[in-house]
Amino acid sequence: MGKVIAVCVSAQRGTQKQDVGKAYLREQWGIEGDAHAGSWHRQVSLLSYEKIEAFRARGAQVQDGAFGENLVVAGIDFSSLPVGTLLQCGEVLLEITQIGKECHSHCAIFQQVGDCIMPREGVFARVRRGGWIAAGEEMEVCDVSGSDSDSQR
Repeated sequence: MGKVIAVCVSAQRGTQKQDVGKAYLREQWGIEGDAHAGSWHRQVSLLSYEKIEAFRARGAQVQDGAFGENLVVAGIDFSSLPVGTLLQCGEVLLEITQIGKECHSHCAIFQQVGDCIMPREGVFARVRRGGWIAAGEEMEVCDVSGSDSDSQR
């Protein structure tokens, strides 16, 4: 069981996301008002709070959303879950579609501290059932079968 720490969005791609505390996730689209929402497999990005804290412990001064993550969640190590895993938070149901992503043009964080955790630790998901998500809500891993054949790793 995990707990949502931050809900972050950005109006433009390539910019850091800002914690808005609460957002509406639209089925098969993503977070309303977020630049990365759309009809594709990377509608929502998630990062474990513990991974961000470990990065901060190495001297990085980063805010929630700095890695481009939409949801910061404590208590779940997303990078250990297989593609196809289902996550539920209230009425929202997410399906992990990709683990990590290639960092094409070293982000501002990489330029600042020489490393970025999103390529190793971040995961992406599609919204299978929409609804509101807010900081403080619980998130649970519902299914770890990882059997969705059209997802990417």
